Amino acid sequence: MSEDTLRMRAVATGGTERKAPPATEPAGRRDAFFDNAKYLAIVLVAIGHSWEPLRDGSRTVSALYMVVYAFHMPAFIVISGYFSRSFDASPGRIRRLVTGLAVPYVVFETAYTLFTRWTDQEPDRPVSLLDPLYLTWFLAALFVWRLTTPVWQRVRWPLPIALVIAMLATLSPSIGNDLDLQRALQFLPYFVLGLLVRPEHFHLVRRRAARILAVPVFAGALAVAYWAVPRMSGAWFYHRDSAEELAAPSWYGPVMTLVTFGCSLVLAACFLAWVPGRRAWFTVLGAGTLYGYLLHGFVAQGSKFWGWYEPAWVHRPLGAILVTVVAAVLVTALCTPPVRRVFRWVIEPDMAWAFRRDARDQARERNAVRA
Repeated sequence: MSEDTLRMRAVATGGTERKAPPATEPAGRRDAFFDNAKYLAIVLVAIGHSWEPLRDGSRTVSALYMVVYAFHMPAFIVISGYFSRSFDASPGRIRRLVTGLAVPYVVFETAYTLFTRWTDQEPDRPVSLLDPLYLTWFLAALFVWRLTTPVWQRVRWPLPIALVIAMLATLSPSIGNDLDLQRALQFLPYFVLGLLVRPEHFHLVRRRAARILAVPVFAGALAVAYWAVPRMSGAWFYHRDSAEELAAPSWYGPVMTLVTFGCSLVLAACFLAWVPGRRAWFTVLGAGTLYGYLLHGFVAQGSKFWGWYEPAWVHRPLGAILVTVVAAVLVTALCTPPVRRVFRWVIEPDMAWAFRRDARDQARERNAVRA
């Protein structure tokens, strides 16, 4: 049965056919909407990192930063969950899990540690594969989430259970830093939601009425964030600390889990409403977002060490605009096909030599050739 037939059947049955297109699918058969969404989300990730040194002394930048952090990773994680629906722990899926997440995690965790030894002037910083450094937490979390996919697809109330787990995680400061488990547990509901959504749910947020409604919603969110900057910590949207570690009463944790989940979903829906569904000049870059994500962090961290933020004019409005543009251009360049060709050996290694091929893998390869 061809991929097109499977895809048409999945749409007709509301998504019961859970076969997702493989990552090696030709660009012409990829869904432009999701590639556009992934690219725009990764641009916001890079812009958010570029704003970090500009927040002190600028309430406006801090408000923008809070709004962006409220939805950019939740939106990216929901999409990651949506494309993880077909994970069934088969040999082929396990192989892609290892080569696409575990290997890049080991490589970049080591690379970032060595890099920060130089930029942070800490030559004795150890390489620890259990304590994700900087951006690598997402690779570790996605590895864990994807392994648990079959469980979430079989329990009766997956999203409420995931929310309860996230709420309970905020009560315990002793979870520790191993694999950044605190953040993995608090972001878990977004991944589980991605497993549950269907194509028709994305069609709802792409309607014209949703695009129009997104304008006042975002305007209101910016106004609330501007008011909240001196009154609350934006660290609640990082989902990496317990309530106690944020100097808040314990009961704040579960409450803020539900509050931030609701806020993030509304803003993520507004963001997706603005994502174009047609092919654009940046659509092809959606296939390279992992490259932009992992590589831009070296520039983001090095920029502070190199003193790029020291001139006073950088902290003025025009300087902030320039920093934003540079961050967007940089991460865009890192998602391009030439960069992907250079770094594919480490970010998407084939590693066929490390795995045994079973009959299912061989049949899938024969069908792909015929198609």
